[in-house]
Order: sequence, then structure tokens, then C-alpha cells
Amino acid sequence: MTDMSSPVDHKDPAHFINRELSWLAFNRHVLDEAMDERHPLLERVKFHAIFSSNLDEFFMIRVAGLLRQLANGVLEAPPDGLSPARQLDSIRSALIPALARQALCWKENLVPQLATEGIHIHTHDTLAPEQQVAIRNLFINEIFPVLTPLAFDSSHPFPFISNLSLNLAIIIRDEHRKEYFARIKVPTSLFPRLVRVPEPYKTGYADDTEVHVIFLEEILAENLDLLFPGLDVVAAYPFRITRDADLEIEEDEASDLLTAVEEIMEQRKTGKPVRIEVDRSMPDRICQMLESKLGISSPMIYRLNQPVGMADMMQLLTLKRQDLKDTPFVPSVPSEIAEGRDIFSAVKKNDIFLYHPYDSFSPVVNFIRQAAHDPEVLAIKITLYRIGSNSPVVAALMEARENGKSVAALIELKARFDEENNIGWARQLERAGVHVVYGIVGLKVHAKLCMVVRREKDGYRRYLHLGTGNYNATSSRVYTDFGLFTCDKELGEDIADLFNFLTGYARIEKYRKLFVAPVTLRRALIDRIEREIIRQQTYNDGYIAFKMNSLVDRECITALYRASQAGVKIELQVRGICCLRPGMPGISENIRVTTIVGRFLEHARLYYFHNGGNSEMLLGSADLMPRNLDRRVEILYPVNDPVIRSALIDVIFKQQILDTDNLRLMKSDGTYERMTQKKGDLPLNSHAWFISHRGAWFRRGQ
Repeated sequence: MTDMSSPVDHKDPAHFINRELSWLAFNRHVLDEAMDERHPLLERVKFHAIFSSNLDEFFMIRVAGLLRQLANGVLEAPPDGLSPARQLDSIRSALIPALARQALCWKENLVPQLATEGIHIHTHDTLAPEQQVAIRNLFINEIFPVLTPLAFDSSHPFPFISNLSLNLAIIIRDEHRKEYFARIKVPTSLFPRLVRVPEPYKTGYADDTEVHVIFLEEILAENLDLLFPGLDVVAAYPFRITRDADLEIEEDEASDLLTAVEEIMEQRKTGKPVRIEVDRSMPDRICQMLESKLGISSPMIYRLNQPVGMADMMQLLTLKRQDLKDTPFVPSVPSEIAEGRDIFSAVKKNDIFLYHPYDSFSPVVNFIRQAAHDPEVLAIKITLYRIGSNSPVVAALMEARENGKSVAALIELKARFDEENNIGWARQLERAGVHVVYGIVGLKVHAKLCMVVRREKDGYRRYLHLGTGNYNATSSRVYTDFGLFTCDKELGEDIADLFNFLTGYARIEKYRKLFVAPVTLRRALIDRIEREIIRQQTYNDGYIAFKMNSLVDRECITALYRASQAGVKIELQVRGICCLRPGMPGISENIRVTTIVGRFLEHARLYYFHNGGNSEMLLGSADLMPRNLDRRVEILYPVNDPVIRSALIDVIFKQQILDTDNLRLMKSDGTYERMTQKKGDLPLNSHAWFISHRGAWFRRGQ
């Protein structure tokens, strides 16, 4: 136990890691996976693309926010004490070497290995003469008609450039050697970024064993003479602009939330520029012209030694090359809720736990489908955050309405970058007669819950599905998430009260078993941390284990510091942002922080308190971030079943903290070291372990 006689200032900025720099560390882990040759080749390309896609969102939201703070003179610093200007400088300093690593990985590793496997990514110069002719004909017949070159001079204003659009900055010269500037938007919405090279002697592509592709912008650049006849095309340089997409909805002033969200979606396209990515060959004078016309500073320009917009490389995952991808597997289904079994009877006997993607998402869909067709079911209520396309959940809800059930769906229109999709589903559900609620003014509804009200011999019973992930069948195959079926009476009453708050005007400040943000959740967690401190001081057996996506909240971090000082052993697994510094003498030496980045995206949340053997386990949708605890409707729910509780801590959590393939250990300076297999220990990849043990690692009675 640490000597606590000398008080520690838990507001000391040195005790916290900057959240933006912590996120960049997480994204470097994604890039590490792209470089890890233990992954199949196309899976490495996937990680490469995800690294870039993550950065796009980071600039649109986080960097944009810092630039607004800088422009508005915001002086309030985060817990780590870094001003907006220092954060922006630190972000650029961290990104430059990461982008250089990414470029090296792409050019020196991935592209050559793809070619070895028959997937050839060409430049115009590497095409055979007959292929160059075929590309020229493709340009003339299909691409040329949709292009609109935009000149820039005294009679032509600088063209508007939309968010994340790929462009060519073109220098042309007339017969008097006077130079002009033009811009062409690369039509990636009409054509794939990687275009198949036509093969004159083949009428189709029977398989993807031998593939030849070329970047769309390369095709444009090599055929600009057709767009500018009579002029000399000097050069063409790809570039892309990222704009501020974190626009706030003035909900209090909006008469219609749906209309307000639609307006914000339009404004997002025209937000202020926050980054320009350019080909490294672009001359300084062109960069300076872009700076001037777009009103940005030179640190916002990133010169790339690889194609601009590498998130588009996800296109390669559509190739029919299973030999270059992860081995597929069939998720398991607990026998008691297998297809054709009565889910309600099974849940009435015991709570049922699912661990996606190792367990199938189909029982969740079947839960709603059975409710839709069960004559004893009266009502279904559900929250929907990120729904996905071709949603079987939405289809089941509409079936229920067709069958006369009362169906209510809260669809969070403010789910960032899913607004358009959610608006479409909201309108479809409304047309089907579902009671649709768009959200709550001032709060995002992030809780994942579904309630079915069923009439039975002994009265009405509420059946619940409570999850940590979205009701999205697609993401359930790549995100690890927990799901629980239960008909616990008090939890059912709590969920009914919560829905009354979400859809009506009920104001509930206290729940029976449920913990709800922004009302009770933070206090509940801190109280349990304090309880573990008292237990440690009395019996010396304090233990806490948390698994989450992000740890940012200052109050929760300082509570964990206090617990560590008291001697409580704390195991934290934080996939992404972690602002807590582990291993600081006298403050956090009893805290161990690990992270897993691997085949699946770790998305589940788990909060475990040993409590002297009378353990308590909470699952739910909430990370420990101010936004989750103060500005969202989130829930944590207890796992009452001791068998499930034991499986969660003794199998799932244990396997993950013993992982020797995917696990990284965080050091007190915020850097990570990859865990390796110790001499005499067996190697363990927790993702692979759960795949190989699916359907067997946990079943009641085993």
C-alpha cells in the first residue's frame, strides 16, 4: 500500500496523457497491423486503409475542434495542460513519421507482395503498349464525358472543393509559354478508385488470380491532352481537402430535429478546411496558392509519398481472393435459442449471454422476429444508433407492426456520419406505422436495448436484450461485443422507465438495478471504486478490472489513482484513448493498462469489482469519457447470473490479458510495448482462441 500521508495533487497535468496524442498512438497500432506479416496480405491492406480512414475522421472532428478553439481564443486546457496550439503542433510532429512509415509499407512491402500474388497496381509507365491503348479508349468512351475542368484566373473564381474529394491541380501552358492553373475533380463517385485495366483478349474476369488495376487519377493525368487541346499540359498533382465536419445542431432553436440534421449534413460539405493532402511532388508555389485561396496555414498541408486518400484501398478487399484473407468461420448459436427454438421459454429459464462475433447475431434478430409473430407479444421497444444497410432488425420491426404489435423505435439521428442512413430508416419505419422518436434535445441516445412486452399466464413479462454494440448485423461480424437476454423483473421495470423517459416526459432520477448516464452512472462507478478502496484497507484484497474503448474522464481517472494509492490492484484494458498514466510511483504503480488491436475491433465494455468475493459485474454501452457520462444516454447493467459473471472475468478477460499476439502494454510515458511470449509459455492469440473454442468456451453446466 502506498503511503498516503503526503497528499497528491490529482489535478497535476503531468498525471494525464493528452487524449489526441493517445488516439494517435492507437492509430499507430492499426498501422502496426498493416506491417505485421502474420496477417494475410489483403487483411494488411485493410489495416492500411483503416489507418487512413481513421485519420480522415480525426481531422474532420478532433483537429477541426482544436482549430476552432484556437480561432476563438479558448484558454481552458484539458487535464494534461496542453493548449490548442501545442496540441496541433504535437499532432503534426507525431503524424509525419507515421505517414512516412505508412508510405514505406505501401511502396516497399504491400505493392510488391500484391504483385507476387497476381494483383498488379500499375502506373501508366508500367502498362504494356496494348494496355495503354485500352486505357486511352476507356478514358475517351467512359470517363471523358463526365469531366469538368475548372480554370482559375481573373475571369474564373477559385472553384469550390468539397470535403474528401480527390482532385488534380493542373498546370497548362499556352503557345506564348504563359502558364495557367486548372482543377479537375476525380469522379470517384462514378468510377472505382482502382480501375481494372481492360484486357483486349478477354471478354470478362473469370476469377481474380491475375488482376491489373491503375489509379483513376493516373488515367486522368495521362489523358489531359484531350481536355486541353492546343495547350501544353505541364504537370498534374493529386490533392485532397479535409473539412470541418463537427458542426453543432442548434437543437433548442430547431422546430424539427430531422430537418435540422439534414441541414447540418449539407453544411458539413462546406465546412472550413482543416487539412490538405498533396502529392509530395507538388511545387511550393502551387501549395502556397492553395493555402492562400483556402485560407489555411502551411502546417495544415501534408505532403505524401503515396497515393492521396488511401482509405480507398479497402476496394481491394472485394477481390475474390480468400487465400489472401482471414479464414472465415461460422459463429455459434447457443443450443437453447437455436433456429426454431422458443427464445422466450429459454430466457425464462436462465439469462443467456452472447459474445459477438464468435456467437452469431442471428438470435438477436430472431428475438425480434419471434416477438413479431407471437400472438402473446403486445409491444416492442428498441433504441437504434448505427443501423447499417439492409437491416434485418428493421425488417423484423416492420413485420411486427404489420402483425398489429405496438412498436416504438428511438433512432438517434445525431449518430455522426450515420445521419443520412438513420433518416432513411426512420422514414421507412414511420411509413410502416412504427412510433419513431428521433432522439432527445441536448443528449445523444447511445444505449443499446430492446424490450419485448409479453402477456403470460401469471401476468405481463418484459423480455430484454441488452448489449454493448449496435443493432447492426454487419458490424457484429467484426466488432467484439457482449449481449444479454434476460427477463429479470427489476431490470425490466428499469428499462420500461427509461423508455418512458426517452419517448415521453418522464424524469427518473433513480433506478432499481440500472445505472443511467447522465443521471447515476458516473457516481455509481466512483462509489464502487471507493468501496474497493475500503475493502483493500480492511482486508487487503481489493481488485478492479475494466474493459472499455476509451478512458478520458478526469473524475474516474483520479478515483482509480486513489484506489491504486490504497493498494487496490487494477487491470485496465483500453482499446483506444487512455489519458491515465499507469506505473507512476506513489500514484498508479498498482494500475496495469493493456490494449488489443487485431483481427476484430474490441468494442465491448466491462466493469468488474471483486468486492471481497461478492463480485459485481457491469456491462453496457458507456466508455469513461465526459461525453458518455454527461452528454449521452448510456446504461450499465448488472450481470446477475454467477455463471455468466464468472465466464466473463475468468475466461474472456483472462484470455485477453494473457494474449501474446495482439496485446500491448502501456508505459507511464504513454508509449506501448508489444507483449511477447515468455519462455515456456504457450502462444496465445485471444481472437483465434475464441474462434477455435466458439460454442464450447462457455455453456451452462460445462
